[in-house]
Amino acid sequence: MEQRSAQQALNPIQSIAGATVFPVLLSISFSHLLNDTIQSLIPSIYPLVKASFHLSFSQVGLITLTFQLAASLLQPFVGYYTDKRPQPFSLATGMGFTLAGLILLSFAPSFHWLLLSVAMIGIGSSVFHPEASKVAYMASGGRRGLAQSIFQVGGNAGSSMGPLLAALVVVRYGQSHIAWFSILALTAIVVLIRIGKWYQQNIHRIRPKSKGTVINFHPEIPRRTVGISIAILLVLIFSKYFYLACMSSYFTFFLIDKFKLSIQSSQVHLFLFLFSTAAGTFLGGPLGDRFGRKYVIWFSILGVAPFTILLPFMDLFWTTVFSICIGFILSSAFSAILVYAQELLPGKIGMVSGLFFGFAFGMGGLGSAVLGALADHTSIHYIFQLCGFLPLIGLLTSFLPDLKKKHPQIVT
Repeated sequence: MEQRSAQQALNPIQSIAGATVFPVLLSISFSHLLNDTIQSLIPSIYPLVKASFHLSFSQVGLITLTFQLAASLLQPFVGYYTDKRPQPFSLATGMGFTLAGLILLSFAPSFHWLLLSVAMIGIGSSVFHPEASKVAYMASGGRRGLAQSIFQVGGNAGSSMGPLLAALVVVRYGQSHIAWFSILALTAIVVLIRIGKWYQQNIHRIRPKSKGTVINFHPEIPRRTVGISIAILLVLIFSKYFYLACMSSYFTFFLIDKFKLSIQSSQVHLFLFLFSTAAGTFLGGPLGDRFGRKYVIWFSILGVAPFTILLPFMDLFWTTVFSICIGFILSSAFSAILVYAQELLPGKIGMVSGLFFGFAFGMGGLGSAVLGALADHTSIHYIFQLCGFLPLIGLLTSFLPDLKKKHPQIVT
């Protein structure tokens, strides 16, 4: 007994975190898959609604902006609030908003109703992401990069399925058939209620029972350096999600314009890009756990630059190959960035998750709106040439401190 107590004293973080709970990680990843499948329907139906509602590219960008702002602005506040007052069943409640928005989207009679429906889906997302990320942290057992990658791969897999399902169902049968996807939201609610029960019983995994205990993973880093590092990480998120906004919102239009593809064919290419992001997502977290998150960020953000710069000048075959490479490499960044930030600000897991998910969504929405307006005044081809240089912002990674050699400590 004494030997066990001594071992726990030497491994206080593991004692708090407990063992990795893979059933919970797989459940929250599956919920993320369902949530992001629903969300990815929004950009997937852009060619359809653009034609049926006679929209400009600026209005298409405004749809994305409305969704992303609703999905981003609330996230840091949700995370901050639930850090102080955990809400285990808020996940299921948020999915209820998504369900309502999805049904409204299927019957939206005008552009303004489209905006309201995507805003409701966005509100559901603003509740889901910070709380679900916290659940992944709680179930990680200290393997935080792996846990975030499992969580993220579900979301990216869902994002990749949206365009394919839209091509098979919505484009073929019409906007009203979006309502069939409410089955996904209902399934997610059932799963999230079960996760909420586990969350309720395991709050101690993220909150030490002793109120006098404060976990400091990197107490050696000055507060000013932490602030600068967080700012750099947010700039890297800006570059990543501005480029992803270009791809997710306008890649189909780029392919249709340059190669004269049909809507369904262009959505299959978008599916390939998004599926590659799902495949790449899983690498970032485990590699960051093993080699250091800074190196993963370097590779993911800056390493994709040659592909993004050359993409607009390729033929259809190489455009497809390059888009898959871009999705695979770029997607490994988010898990590493998020866990890096969580380690910089221990004890604020929900707030950090909400901040970074919210900022990512916000940059995606702003990017879509700005790029849509720019495409109206220039061309689709031009915005892909311009956005190709965004990954060069990854050079800022050199200013991040190396956290790999730091060791967890508990200060009482």
